[in-house]
Amino acid sequence: MRALWSILLALALWQGAVTLSGLPPFLLPGPLAVARTLWTARADIGTAALYTLAETLAGLALGVALGIATALAMAAWPRVGRALAPVLIVSQTIPVFALAPILTLWLGFGLAPKVAIVVLIVFVPVAQALYDGLMAPPAAQMDVALSMGASNGAILRHLRLPAALPRLASGLRLAAIYAPVGAVVGEWVGGARGLGALMIQANGRMKTDLMFAALIVVVCLSLALYAVIDRALSRMLARRGF
Repeated sequence: MRALWSILLALALWQGAVTLSGLPPFLLPGPLAVARTLWTARADIGTAALYTLAETLAGLALGVALGIATALAMAAWPRVGRALAPVLIVSQTIPVFALAPILTLWLGFGLAPKVAIVVLIVFVPVAQALYDGLMAPPAAQMDVALSMGASNGAILRHLRLPAALPRLASGLRLAAIYAPVGAVVGEWVGGARGLGALMIQANGRMKTDLMFAALIVVVCLSLALYAVIDRALSRMLARRGF
């Protein structure tokens, strides 16, 4: 309820500022104008949102799979871990958004570059979170496993991986938030479909209310994806006693 009242207060202040300042709608539309656009342009916005959602889910699935596989390989083979750990750190200093034009040049203007951007955004937090968890198992349990002669594979399956699940869950939650942003950025750079492309087209026609409407849908998409993944992860961790 506190969050709801905060949102309502922010909307009221927004509408009041627009009304009192007399700003033209193409500079700052009020929330009532944005809500009206959300309804009148619901068909176009809905179609664009479905396309962005498809890009997001495809990139999220591929990025999570690649991140988990990489982290497991790094933990299973120490040489691979020592070689790739610095690469993961350095990769986080490269703005993925700056790679969007290059990926569009290489992969064209279709679905592929948008999915690739989402994969790049999702891959690093998932791989880094899981690898950190795999490399920090409970010390007492590690001592018992080593004293009993457990193999590296058995330790990875029965000790490291279960202990790393909370950190993996944190990485997946971050990935759920970032994934739609990556898809929209890819659509900004080169695309004729999706919410990002709709925002670019609205900007060119000075339809600021449509831009705000598309932005609100992006936020709602990110929050909905986060809520679904968070609920599934919470249930999974609860069953395992976390």
